[in-house]
Amino acid sequence: MADREVAGGGRRFPLPDFLQSVNLKYVKLGYHYLITHAAYISIPFILAASTQLSQVTVEDLRLLGDQLQHNLVAVVLCLALSVVLATVYFMSRPRPVYLVDFACYKPEDARKCTREIFMEQSSLAGSFTEENLAFQRKILERSGLGQDTYFPEAVMRVPPNPCMAEARKEAEMVMFGAIDELLAKTGVKVRDIGVLVVNCSLFNPTPSLSSMIVNHYKLRGDVTSLNLGGMGCSAGLISIDLAKQLLQVQRNTYALVVSTENITLNWYFGNNRSMLVSNCLFRMGGAAVLLSNRSSDKRRSKYQLIHTVRTHKGAENRSYGCVFQEEDNDGKVGVALSKDLMSVAGEALKTNITTLGPLVLPMSEQLLFLATLLARKLFKVNIRPYIPDFKLAFEHFCIHAGGRAVLDELEKNLELSDWHMEPSRMTLYRFGNTSSSSLWYELAYTEAKGRIRRGDRTWQIAFGSGFKCNSAVWRALRTINPAKEKQNPWLDEIHNFPVDVPKVVAIKS
Repeated sequence: MADREVAGGGRRFPLPDFLQSVNLKYVKLGYHYLITHAAYISIPFILAASTQLSQVTVEDLRLLGDQLQHNLVAVVLCLALSVVLATVYFMSRPRPVYLVDFACYKPEDARKCTREIFMEQSSLAGSFTEENLAFQRKILERSGLGQDTYFPEAVMRVPPNPCMAEARKEAEMVMFGAIDELLAKTGVKVRDIGVLVVNCSLFNPTPSLSSMIVNHYKLRGDVTSLNLGGMGCSAGLISIDLAKQLLQVQRNTYALVVSTENITLNWYFGNNRSMLVSNCLFRMGGAAVLLSNRSSDKRRSKYQLIHTVRTHKGAENRSYGCVFQEEDNDGKVGVALSKDLMSVAGEALKTNITTLGPLVLPMSEQLLFLATLLARKLFKVNIRPYIPDFKLAFEHFCIHAGGRAVLDELEKNLELSDWHMEPSRMTLYRFGNTSSSSLWYELAYTEAKGRIRRGDRTWQIAFGSGFKCNSAVWRALRTINPAKEKQNPWLDEIHNFPVDVPKVVAIKS
């Protein structure tokens, strides 16, 4: 671009190209800082008002008292109304919900399944064609999963033994393992738990999983117990939202939220490729979370729940059918993933963040978004839609580890860095897709790395069948010191992470 010039005193001086000499990133940061700290601009006016007030004399106060005496009835009514309104406000405002602690189940080493063992077991099952064995190998090589994910015992047997008894055994192992660890970390007595919410999409026996927990831990008879099924990988955040609402009406109690999935009865033994993808991604895992509405728990809790935003696109047929459990042509049950899955997820994400954005984004980002929207809609200016910078609203991101493609798309669309994506990618690598519990393995990773500081905000976001996109926002109430953590699934190996995960990892024959 040619230098621009301006005349002055008979001479011509070249003007610099500001678009090239100024880093626009820092211009934006300066703009954000100015808007965010605009309140400080009012300090001189406050000081001026204070100076005026300091000049008020006794005579001025006497005249003010005379005025109040002449309007005594109005003053009393105003005071009474203020008291009533203040009472209504304090009685109706939402109770704060605190996350005391959480625990993620880490299976024993005997349950580890390398990529080579996975392919060997799939071959020995005797139900897959050679073409579909090659298809599973291709998916697994590009999945982003590592060599230490876990499978239940029944699936690892030769031949596999998927039955109700083995499925119950897996459910008990995962749920009780996570809850035992959580109770040990918090010291909470089971009799103090007033709310229990359990979510598992594909395994819903009778009695329910929540009843299984009530029976095992002998929870009290008036516990509010709920069991959520068929709600996909985002059901963990639905459970958090439901527990939050229940804690608004039950005083001084704890809510136990358990999120898991069951592999034993949902391993697909057919040859429908849209159903085989799940075999390659889903692994064994679960988490237990303890929430509280007791003000006395704020000091010892890790986080406070700030927002939950739920988006459901099930009214649209394309969204409703993109993750669908059904029988294949041979009568074998599996979960089919539609080719529209990524575009449906993108639409659900857009709707969710449109609702979440005004709640969390700084005013600077909201003004930029509004200005761009007005320019496009009202003045028909041909400019790209403005994508808000969510890094200004959150320090940490926990994105459901549903698969490498999902993480790649969100990294691109939200313009996140490798550092922001690290908890999600390492969780996928180390534990695989553990469905609704994956968000908690990711938060545990962030804690184990010593990244959580008091006041930090964390965004958990998950996708699920239906189709749903759900978000939860947490604010750290204290700095998390990994050395003082009693249990964490990452602690004994966190020094090995992060690791490089190639786009394709060949499986040894």
